[in-house]
Amino acid sequence: MKDTLARVQDWARKASALGEQYYNAPYRAAIARAKRDEDDLFMLLVFSEMMGVPNPASWYTLELQPLLLERFHEWHTRMGMERSPLDHFRCC
Repeated sequence: MKDTLARVQDWARKASALGEQYYNAPYRAAIARAKRDEDDLFMLLVFSEMMGVPNPASWYTLELQPLLLERFHEWHTRMGMERSPLDHFRCC
């Protein structure tokens, strides 16, 4: 009896996971695009002072720059800038 109950519970878990994937599938691309847009805006805020755009929060974002530097090349190429917009930082 316990073996049958365990199989039914296992089947229910698998069916639930499959149903969740089925219902979430159409929204994955939209969610990924929204997350990428938020990341792009955050990257702009962090590096805006270095690009000549006044940023009132530059003191707080300054310590985040080393963490985001490895993703900087990917960001500026996605934004349509062929070369790094920073004079003192060449990543290409």
